[in-house]
Amino acid sequence: MAQKSGTKPVYVKTIHNRKARFEYEILDTWEAGIELKGTEVKSIRQGKASLDDSFAVIHRGEVRLENMQITPYELGTIENHDPKRTRKLLLHRDEIERIRLQVSEKGLTLIPLKLYFNANGKAKIELALAKGKKLYDKRESIKKRDMEREMRRGE
Repeated sequence: MAQKSGTKPVYVKTIHNRKARFEYEILDTWEAGIELKGTEVKSIRQGKASLDDSFAVIHRGEVRLENMQITPYELGTIENHDPKRTRKLLLHRDEIERIRLQVSEKGLTLIPLKLYFNANGKAKIELALAKGKKLYDKRESIKKRDMEREMRRGE
């Protein structure tokens, strides 16, 4: 898609994992850097990324993000990236160890909540330690959300 002269490209500031807060109970969060290729950064700036169904694992002392979709950059060459490749997350060693100990508990997992660019232009992931909700917890969340919506309408 070619840009018209005099127009600026539209950039998305944040990409959210919308299902995460509904599917999981968030216990703790961390900000992590993410190791990306150049065409991936350009695609993310255009908003062509998805955190749905993605999760993080700790393997050999490194945190890796699995199943994150970044659509290949339109103007990229043969050097374009694989859309669902595993990406390394950048955290301090002591943070990784703390996370590893917490994840070793039964039923806890690491999920990304949002992907954004900080003030310095660096891509960051908000990573959360989460516990899966049961069906009755999800129903309670829906009921609470509907009641809040009704109260706002009544005002």
